[in-house]
Amino acid sequence: MYGEDVLAGDWRRRRVTPEVDAEPDLVVEDADSGFCGAVVGFESGAVVLEDRHGRRRNFPLLPAAFLLDGRPVTLRRPARVEVPAARRRTASGSVAVAGVRAQVAKASRIWVEGIHDAALVERIWGDDLRIEGVVVEPLDGIDDLVAEVGRFEPGPDRRLGVLVDHLVAGSKESRIVASVTSPYVLVTGHPYVDVWQAVKPAKVGIRAWPQVPPGRPWKEGVCAALGVAEPADMWRHILGRVDSFHDVETPLINAMERLIDFVTVPQD
Repeated sequence: MYGEDVLAGDWRRRRVTPEVDAEPDLVVEDADSGFCGAVVGFESGAVVLEDRHGRRRNFPLLPAAFLLDGRPVTLRRPARVEVPAARRRTASGSVAVAGVRAQVAKASRIWVEGIHDAALVERIWGDDLRIEGVVVEPLDGIDDLVAEVGRFEPGPDRRLGVLVDHLVAGSKESRIVASVTSPYVLVTGHPYVDVWQAVKPAKVGIRAWPQVPPGRPWKEGVCAALGVAEPADMWRHILGRVDSFHDVETPLINAMERLIDFVTVPQD
């Protein structure tokens, strides 16, 4: 009247038992042998258990083959968690965007004082500027900045950013910059005499940039103090040591970020 004997056969495999991930350090008991140990890995499809004496044994992952807290369980190998690839960043610290081509150059521009400034900006911010379609152009100094800005004819869809060396209160540069009043032009800069000095000295292999007496050309004075024959040789050495924004001083970084934001304002 009771039907099939419930104790007949292999009772562990007749019941539906919970499945448990065999995570590292999970302590279980093999139901057949009584071997109790912590999960330490997998070999050839079997789970490896290690007991408190350091002995290890392999057990196949059969249904209801283990006891967890005295209850039958089916161990399963945990699914692999895909670790997302680290985001690649540009030299400026921006997140690199894969598969995006450089835009056609926009009307807006960023001007810098010379070819060394342009090369350093390209080394650090080149990827960002190409995506934005912004061209960097070197000037031969800023003595004629007001006239150059007038010829550029800035406007709402034709913005201009200017990076100036040695932009400190009371300097010649600060007086020139004060004469530029267009709302579509942003002139900013850094306090260093030359863009060379915006590179951290440690990257160049020196403790500090040499002090150059007033009246002597700064680049030539630096080269003489460091025993370098030609400024061109020194510049190649400097630029070759710069890999990212980490290698330059914060005032230069802040100035360039402001200029990029200014010339890439979306048009309504």
